[in-house]
Amino acid sequence: MGLLPVSGAALRADDRVRESARGIGARYGVDYTDDEAVAALLTERRRSLEREQRRPAAYLGLLTLMAGMFLPFGIPLSPVLDAHLFAVLGTAGGLTVVGAALLVHARVQWKHALRNGPLAGYREVLGVARAHGIPLAHIPPWLEGRTNGGGGTGAAPIPTYPPVEPAPEAPAETETAPSPSITVPAPVPVPPKPWAVSYYEQTADAGGWHDEVGCLLVLAGAGGVTWAVTVGTGVGFAALLLVPAAIWVWLAGRRQGREKEELREEALKYVKELQAAQAAGARVPELSPQLRALLDDHH
Repeated sequence: MGLLPVSGAALRADDRVRESARGIGARYGVDYTDDEAVAALLTERRRSLEREQRRPAAYLGLLTLMAGMFLPFGIPLSPVLDAHLFAVLGTAGGLTVVGAALLVHARVQWKHALRNGPLAGYREVLGVARAHGIPLAHIPPWLEGRTNGGGGTGAAPIPTYPPVEPAPEAPAETETAPSPSITVPAPVPVPPKPWAVSYYEQTADAGGWHDEVGCLLVLAGAGGVTWAVTVGTGVGFAALLLVPAAIWVWLAGRRQGREKEELREEALKYVKELQAAQAAGARVPELSPQLRALLDDHH
């Protein structure tokens, strides 16, 4: 079971959220407080949406649209097409319209599958949980109709509800002692975040420039030597010093890459620990953008 946006234990911890979740679930025939049922639902719906995107109508529409758009460019290259100019332009226009219609149809079908059914109910539950102050650890981009790493609200965003005041605490029972047979389970702790994971969050978006800078230094060195040979001056040979600098930059980039890969493995290990804690009933806090991106790429 992967990391869910919110665990069933967190939904059941608040009576108001539990009743709302069960009421929504009754409309769609899904128990949204059951982690296994929700995990199975998300897995099945994601595969279904991927199949919707790979329907033949989508591919046929794309090929037809491309044929309609590029057909006019072949007129100057073919005397046959040039001799039937108006017929070719009419065919190109018809192909463009048909291709666009097929793509729109495929998009509408995909949106309908995304916005309706049990997924719509689950997004309602997530909106209710967020309104009651329950953190959502991670919302898969596909659940909102977004691409991995893409921003925006998506085709089916989580609904936003007005914030709800916390429930008042029940008064302490002073007249009667609690029954010894009733035990309240202790809350499951969330694994502490290791230093390596925090450092990964700080450096995940850094770097990535060593290859480009190294190539520029090599090109500058080659250009200096070429200039020296062409002009006949020895000053340009000093540009050869840029080649060792390029090698140093490449080695630094390789070292940084190995370090980031090690940190990435630590971050993945931490996310798996969060998954295990959530399955045991812990309320996992919202992940950082770096960990969310890592989880999206990993899946």
